[in-house]
Amino acid sequence: MTDDMKSEIRNPKSEGRPKPETRNPNRYEQRRREDGKKRMKAEIGKAESRNPKARAFHSASSYFCFLLSTFLLSSSRLRVFAVSLIELRPLKCLFGFRASDFLRPSVFGLRISSAASGASLVPIAVIAALVGCSVGPNYHRPPVLGTNALPAAFSGAGATNTGVWKPAQPSAHLPRGSWWEIFGDPDLNRFEALATTNNQQLAAAYANFQQARALVNIAQAGYWPQLSTAPSYLRERTSANQSRLSGGSSTFNSFIMPLDASWELDLWGRVRRQVESTGARMTASADDLESSKLAIQAEVASDYFNLRSLDAQDKVLQETVVAYRRSLELTQNRRKGGIATDLDVSQAETQLASAEAQIPAVQLQRAKFLHALAVLCGQPAPTFDISVTKSTLAVLAAIIGLPLPATFDVNVPEGAVAAGERAIGVGSRIPVAVPSELLEHRPDIAAAERLMAAANADVGVACAAFYPSVTINGLAGFQSVSASTLFNWESRFWSVGPTLSLPLFTGGRNRAQLAAARASYDVTVANYRQTVLSAFQDVEDQLAAQRLLAQQFEKESAALKSSRRTLDISMTKYKGGVITYLEVAIAQSSSLAHEQTVIQLSAQRLSAAVSLIKALGAGWAADADQVAAQKE
Repeated sequence: MTDDMKSEIRNPKSEGRPKPETRNPNRYEQRRREDGKKRMKAEIGKAESRNPKARAFHSASSYFCFLLSTFLLSSSRLRVFAVSLIELRPLKCLFGFRASDFLRPSVFGLRISSAASGASLVPIAVIAALVGCSVGPNYHRPPVLGTNALPAAFSGAGATNTGVWKPAQPSAHLPRGSWWEIFGDPDLNRFEALATTNNQQLAAAYANFQQARALVNIAQAGYWPQLSTAPSYLRERTSANQSRLSGGSSTFNSFIMPLDASWELDLWGRVRRQVESTGARMTASADDLESSKLAIQAEVASDYFNLRSLDAQDKVLQETVVAYRRSLELTQNRRKGGIATDLDVSQAETQLASAEAQIPAVQLQRAKFLHALAVLCGQPAPTFDISVTKSTLAVLAAIIGLPLPATFDVNVPEGAVAAGERAIGVGSRIPVAVPSELLEHRPDIAAAERLMAAANADVGVACAAFYPSVTINGLAGFQSVSASTLFNWESRFWSVGPTLSLPLFTGGRNRAQLAAARASYDVTVANYRQTVLSAFQDVEDQLAAQRLLAQQFEKESAALKSSRRTLDISMTKYKGGVITYLEVAIAQSSSLAHEQTVIQLSAQRLSAAVSLIKALGAGWAADADQVAAQKE
């Protein structure tokens, strides 16, 4: 049975009827599109054949579109939109495909063709992959102490850092606050404000930060094409004997208006690594600025407390000299009455001279601290001074816990004793049981960590030197022998093309640079770990100072009370003629020595509290009880 007979059996009603012609809508649409493409290509070809300028402009614009698309591919954020801008018609010979394989005309311009094959997209995928890669190691923060375990707690406190320690984060940008206000001293607050705004070391550190920021902008300029122009005018004469075929010499003008463009494609991430390195160094410079600010603020507080303690010592010596003069007068009167001996008078004179000799030494130390404060506050030393009043000395005596001598004819202001007790006890109110994040607030640790990241990026820059570099060069402009025709279209010239540079033999320079970059990274890792170890040491030292100085101050204060009571008893017995002046002189020397020791210990405790705040990075705030105490 034939196929026609089978068809008639399956559909007997179709006999004698003509079969309708079936149409495929998709095929019809495809034919219509192909006809439109052919007509458009024909019109474009006719227009270009009639107008050579349009053909030249079309070629130049095509190359410009290629350069723009390559730049967009080199940016990770704009890489998605780059394909829609590629006009690949002039690159037919280079890559082996046509613009119609990717773009087709529409009422909205050029759109990506849906008929593009997967094989034709391979070159674009290769370009996108190349411009998105970066050679060299990616940065990963190394262990803080290498193979050594981090301590879980400070030995100077019972429950310090019970949590798990972790590597320091670059958090030096967090606000530190006016931590010196916890001492409740208006003069200290004023000097800290002056140092923060006028200190020249801080000004230099800020200038270094601005320089680091500018270096980041310099590195980021490598992302963009470089354009330059060098207009020139030249009048020259050719030699008549330059060749046998020359018809003689000629003199003419040459006007040139060029535009030179060059752009290095960041195929291997060299520019990106440079930006990464300079960015990390800029952050480290900002951390150095915070570190300098914290160090200067701490130095101002420490010098201020030392200066005030010297004021107290000077006042004690002045009052001691007055008391010794009275004792000398008493002894001389007793000698005239035949009660005392010449030995007693000589001992009294020795005590007075010894006390008077200590005053210039104390005043010299005070002058040095005053001049150091002037420099820290950015003020000239000759015009900088800190007034010393009886009220200030009374408050200072309350702050350092020194009992006022009977000769202090001044009333202690209300609340001065409470303020003094709060200031001298600052060390006990500093949050010692802090988590590990508190140590991360230290700006020197943050700076050391950022320098590691910068050195790691430098290794990537050194690795990129082993790979070829591709630079797209372009030159366009106008040139003419007459200024009137310089900007005519016929005076134009242009050239564009890539340059491939591949290091074949460098005498081992690239390998040496890579080895140096890796060694520099190892140096930054060691410095980072040393900084962390030093931070642990600083905190432990200041915690030990807080604990041991408090114990020493307590014992020394008790010894001072005993020495004063001994002096009173000695003077009473001497006036009664029971003892000689030798026992009185011994008691006077002991009492003066204990008074000076108590003053020095008080200043050391305040300086140790400042050093503890500095060691902790000053990145903490007072709790509610501390705030309420300061407002009282």
